[in-house]
Amino acid sequence: MNLSLTAKFNLSFLAVFGAGYVATGILVDRALLNSAAQTTMRDASLMIEAATAVHKYTSEQVTPLLSTQIRYAFVPQSIPAYSAIESLLPLEKKMPGFLYKHAMLNPTNPRDRATDWENDVIRRLHDHPELHEVTGERATPLGPSLYIARPTRIDSGACLQCHSTPSEAPRTVLDKYGPANGFGWPLHETIGAQFVSVPMSLPLDQARSVWRTVMLSFAAVFACALLALNLLVNFLVTRRLAVLSRAADQANLGNLHIATFVTRGGDEIASLALSFGRMRSRLAEAVNAPKS
Repeated sequence: MNLSLTAKFNLSFLAVFGAGYVATGILVDRALLNSAAQTTMRDASLMIEAATAVHKYTSEQVTPLLSTQIRYAFVPQSIPAYSAIESLLPLEKKMPGFLYKHAMLNPTNPRDRATDWENDVIRRLHDHPELHEVTGERATPLGPSLYIARPTRIDSGACLQCHSTPSEAPRTVLDKYGPANGFGWPLHETIGAQFVSVPMSLPLDQARSVWRTVMLSFAAVFACALLALNLLVNFLVTRRLAVLSRAADQANLGNLHIATFVTRGGDEIASLALSFGRMRSRLAEAVNAPKS
């Protein structure tokens, strides 16, 4: 198949661009997905740190003030886990998919009972005490969600005042939650975990939007570059070669007087035209030379 110089140039350029376009798309996609995961992880880390700060504040400054109140009335706000959960509820309502939960295997408050997937994470933390944090991704009705889980361990005997046996628990706790749950917690073992779940749908949508913008921009730049290069090839190479070809055809037909080789410029094509011009002059001299 005979192809013109322009066609060969365009095919070569398209092949190189196609390979570069695919490679760029893959690299940009990976970079954006990694950025989306890091953004989600940062949001989850901020959320769990905020919950931990509230938990610590309540434990150190609120619970001691209400330590005697439990004899007369149970105040759930004195419980660190309860305060942390309640403090983040407005955020969860404002931003669907964001979730903080202090999940327990055997909770006093039924709302803190771990689900099946949370049970699996808690069991992993229990079986591997060296783990201080577990992260992962799970499917939700709102799309993929990234979670962080930190173990809850009973390292203080003060907690067993309410969670050893029903007979030793304050009457106010039993009146509110009953004697069936939240007892028999072992010391120095993982009995639950703090869970933060952050949806990845928004960062992923943003990553896809940026990817489309980058790839469309890349394609537009390529199209402009291809057009500009075709114009340059046409004016600087193709048209000048066509003029040389026509002049050479005229010289071949013996029309030396109209076979003009344009030698403007200092590039290779001008040098070729100069060589053709010399050849035409020598040929003309040979034709016009007197015969002996």
